[in-house]
Amino acid sequence: MNNLSLENITLAIANSPEILGKDKYFNSAVLVPIVEIDSQLHLLFEKRSNHIRQGGEVSFPGGEFDKNKDQGLRQTAIRETKEELGLPEDKIKIIGKLGTIVAPMGLTIDAFVGLVSIQNIDELTIDKNEVEKVFLVPIDHFLKKKPDEYTVKLEVHPSYTDEKGNLVELLPVQKLKLPERYSKPWKNGFHRVLVYNSTEEVIWGLTAEIVFELCRMINSTK
Repeated sequence: MNNLSLENITLAIANSPEILGKDKYFNSAVLVPIVEIDSQLHLLFEKRSNHIRQGGEVSFPGGEFDKNKDQGLRQTAIRETKEELGLPEDKIKIIGKLGTIVAPMGLTIDAFVGLVSIQNIDELTIDKNEVEKVFLVPIDHFLKKKPDEYTVKLEVHPSYTDEKGNLVELLPVQKLKLPERYSKPWKNGFHRVLVYNSTEEVIWGLTAEIVFELCRMINSTK
């Protein structure tokens, strides 16, 4: 192998990703659907069916990136929206990418904003296996009202006790001769949890974060 040069390093990082090590996360994408009705812009939300993961929670249409089906995360957002809302692809127009959220539980969400061409939600044929209902909230509602803000405490645990009472060591602190303080749970800071109340449902967590960031960007253009 040739000696490493600065040119090698420059080439190596020329197309580096925005998020390092993204492949170790659960990578997903959502569509932030905008629906225009009577000259007013609305966000379309889903309430997830109770029997699926995170059942009963409010979200945007979306799901996990599937390398066998999707050319990229943009395609994931479109595919999942088509499946969950029963929409043909020509009814979905992506107008841009909002950004990527990295969640503390090992999840990334790439959020794309898109116009959904419907006159009302009765035109949708939702997948009842995944979606309990859909509803609309005017974007003005979020622009005028700040979300409530809470925090949860996060900790890193180097070990845990399984269902049989056995201690499972995840990080062998003593074997690796790491500082003793890392043999016990250590503080990893606090995580913000945003909550919006609407006339339909409580919108919170990562979905609320996406709404908040969208509104922040809109307000910055005024």
